Amino acid sequence: MTWKPHATVAVITEKDGRFLMVEERSNGRIVFNQPAGHVEEHETILDAARREALEETGWSVEPRHFLGLYTYLAPANGRTYYRMCFVAEALQHKTEELDDDIIAAHWLTYDELRERQESLRSPLVLRCVEDYLAGRRFPLSVIVDPAA
Repeated sequence: MTWKPHATVAVITEKDGRFLMVEERSNGRIVFNQPAGHVEEHETILDAARREALEETGWSVEPRHFLGLYTYLAPANGRTYYRMCFVAEALQHKTEELDDDIIAAHWLTYDELRERQESLRSPLVLRCVEDYLAGRRFPLSVIVDPAA
């Protein structure tokens, strides 16, 4: 059996003390998450972050910093996810059309996220926000992607 970790991206976008979040269906539950998803074949990591944010929230965003690489072993399916999280600037709301599993996009405060802790898709959702609030930032130059 070959081990196949999942490469994913997530985007932290903050505006006026509120974070851009998605309410989505996952494994029969309604959960909250940052705009996030898998990196597709032949796609740069930064393009994946831009695409996922647009598809899941309708917002065009631009990554400005790398927040970190987070590892998560999902108890529901036993899969390992490598989450590359970026701090991005919201540029423009472009569409109301969202991915099928997305119920809605929301701008939520940190306190509102903490109140929904049981409904977060994974513990990484709050961890990434807390790292962001603590001032964690790395330059995008730490990402070496020859396709970019």
